[in-house]
Amino acid sequence: MTSELPSTLGALRASVSAGRVVRRPVKDEIRENLMARLRAKQPIFPGIIGFDETVVPQIVNAVLSRHNFILLGLRGQAKSRILRALSDLLDEAIPVVPGCEIHDDPLAPLCAACRARVRAEGDSLPVAWLPRDARYVEKLATPDVTIADMIGDLDPIKAARAALQLSDELTMHYGLLPRANRGIFAINELPDLAGKIQVGLFNILQEGDVQIKGYPVRLRLDVLLVFSANPEDYTARGKIITPLKDRIGSEIRTHYPATRHHAMAITAQEAWLTRGDRARVEIPEFVREVVEEVAFQARQDSKIDKRSGVSQRLPISLLENVVSNAERRALLAGEKIIVPRVTDIYAALPAITGKFELEYEGELRGADNVARDIIRAAVGNVFGGYFASADLRQVTEWFDLGGTLHVDDTLDARELLARAAAVQGLKDLTTHTGVRGNADPPMLASAVDFVLEGLYAQKKIARSDEFQYQATEQQRRPVRPAAPEPLDRDIPMPGNKKKYYN
Repeated sequence: MTSELPSTLGALRASVSAGRVVRRPVKDEIRENLMARLRAKQPIFPGIIGFDETVVPQIVNAVLSRHNFILLGLRGQAKSRILRALSDLLDEAIPVVPGCEIHDDPLAPLCAACRARVRAEGDSLPVAWLPRDARYVEKLATPDVTIADMIGDLDPIKAARAALQLSDELTMHYGLLPRANRGIFAINELPDLAGKIQVGLFNILQEGDVQIKGYPVRLRLDVLLVFSANPEDYTARGKIITPLKDRIGSEIRTHYPATRHHAMAITAQEAWLTRGDRARVEIPEFVREVVEEVAFQARQDSKIDKRSGVSQRLPISLLENVVSNAERRALLAGEKIIVPRVTDIYAALPAITGKFELEYEGELRGADNVARDIIRAAVGNVFGGYFASADLRQVTEWFDLGGTLHVDDTLDARELLARAAAVQGLKDLTTHTGVRGNADPPMLASAVDFVLEGLYAQKKIARSDEFQYQATEQQRRPVRPAAPEPLDRDIPMPGNKKKYYN
């Protein structure tokens, strides 16, 4: 690519005049490239799922309006991923002055050093080409960030080496924002940034100048400024100052996946599930659904703090842990196929308990117990969808007659199926899960496990902490009607007389 592009300032001028190289501000560049994608009906943000009807149109409007914008949303809502995807809307490469810290345009340099080079070398000035990946700069805002980090500072060492006065512009050491010139500058968790730093941001953004240690610096930067923030942080840790918020063109709200289908697609895209060539991984659809439903149930649970949210990273980490537990079982049993079960979700509690904040009621109950309650609710919800029209009486009656069955997440598939064969009607119910009767033993075992856990989740049978299934207490101990007491009781009285009381 670089061999076909102009390599000197003179050649660049000729290419721009002939229209072979397009020269435009970065916001216009992103806007026009976005318009080309819309005309071609290409995806705007590949890999971003569930935002096509809500968030993406608002971002498109902000870009078409040439706005600086902010994404507001709880943790795990793909805010940073969207900001990074904006770099795909940049041109493949742009011409810059070689060695310039702020990627100066050779045809209109900003810094004094580049202006001096252009005057000295003229049309023979070499031109470098900056790829789009190098034009995206991201900073995580923390309270210890200084104005020198963001904007720049005077460098005494540079002044001493070049025998310059500190008031000389050439002594400037540029910060992150000037280094993002002619590109995209993203700041994550904006409220964490100190107020005085936010003042410096909007001042150089709006007015094009800033004072560094009393020295006025004018930089007409060409940059798209984008931010992300958690709405909870406005009161918990900091706030966005009003002047900066007023200068942000669009405020866009993100959200969690609205449907289980979207959530499953995100998890399948992000989770690491391939475990080598020696064993293949087959995840039943009902296991994927239960994993996603855990996150949905957690977001609705009153014992979990809704202001902090439940990240979409929860089902991603959970599914990875569930597959790992199934992999451990397969290695111990010598099975060639890794098939997760619903009971593996209980073994993956460490992937759940660290992903939410508890309310006072949840703290009293404990994170592990809250997580188990959520898993049980998720299993019951998914089970109801699969077995809404199924007749479960034959299985429940087997347990009501005193039958017990002990299976846990460490039991290999063949042994689990051998034990489950004693339960009348249990194997027949597995057809409702979509698993064929001639499927591999690990897949059939997973279906049997789902039926048992579903019956337990809907309180049709009971289960101990050691995964022994049995009838519920009420079914095992029928209440016998008590003998009615006589309404009239006779009390012996002296003289062989009786006194009656009602």
